[in-house]
Amino acid sequence: MNSAVVTTQAPARVSGLTLSRVEAIPWYLWACLLGAMSIITGVFWDISWHETIGRDTFWTPAHLLIQFAAVLAAIYSSYLIFSTTFGNNTAAKEASVKVLGFRGPLGAFICAWGGGAMLLSAPFDDWWHNAYGLDVKIISPPHVLLAIGIAGIMWGGVILVLSHMNRAEGTLRKHLEWMLLLSGGAIVVQDMVFKLEYNFRSRMHLASFYLAIALGLPLLLEGIARATEHRWARTIMTGFYSAFAIFMLWVLPLFPAEPRLAPVYRQITHMVPLAFPILIIVPAFVLDWLSPRLQNWTKWQQALLSGILFVGVLIAVQWPFANFLMFSPASHNWV
Repeated sequence: MNSAVVTTQAPARVSGLTLSRVEAIPWYLWACLLGAMSIITGVFWDISWHETIGRDTFWTPAHLLIQFAAVLAAIYSSYLIFSTTFGNNTAAKEASVKVLGFRGPLGAFICAWGGGAMLLSAPFDDWWHNAYGLDVKIISPPHVLLAIGIAGIMWGGVILVLSHMNRAEGTLRKHLEWMLLLSGGAIVVQDMVFKLEYNFRSRMHLASFYLAIALGLPLLLEGIARATEHRWARTIMTGFYSAFAIFMLWVLPLFPAEPRLAPVYRQITHMVPLAFPILIIVPAFVLDWLSPRLQNWTKWQQALLSGILFVGVLIAVQWPFANFLMFSPASHNWV
């Protein structure tokens, strides 16, 4: 077994206490997680920037924060691919895949492709606006290319973490499980942002709202939850989305800003945040709670029941919550 991912059993004595020495998590896995966090922060910031200030130069802090993840992915994926291809680590070569004569972890190639797509989307987006003018849509061709690149970096990072986690034991495996859950939470955030045009409060009583959320989201929750085998994996990932969205909702308005793109129909003095998060944490909690009780069911039975429960519970909680958000004066508060 690869010694780089195994808990070392030899005890070490520190201040009279006996501790187990745990092999450190490789730096490139931390880089994967850092890249995912910079993407979701930059995306939330960028949408707020456009809603508040308007269309601006590419060199905004939000854009740079998003593209930082692409540069970071280029660094660690290049390191992994070149060190595996030209290095002498036989175990690494045996655990790698071969693409165009180069060898490296599958996750590294996916991250490299994702980073390349993200970098290409920047000049494509600039050309698109110069050719067709300003857009008010998230789903445009350059944005779709950017989203594909982001997905490549995030899922490539998940595969890299999984490859280490599956060969790890003890405390190191637990740490990698949490790293995988945080990466999964970042993917949930990005998935919900990509569906933002269908998630407005005014659409929360439409079938298209629930269809948009149900497309893909339960699948990614199930996939990562079953990979980690954590009892509350789905709740943790959707909880991360909820906490992150609420944090940005509270923090962004603290920064002063004003519109710079005419026509201005409403004067704004601070950054406009995204709306309150969708209550996907509730159906995720129900699925986590029921999961041990479905172990003896076939996979198709589990999938059918889980899909129905996810959508049914989401409707049961989001439908009345939409009434609260739209019509109740009690919803007009700092939360």
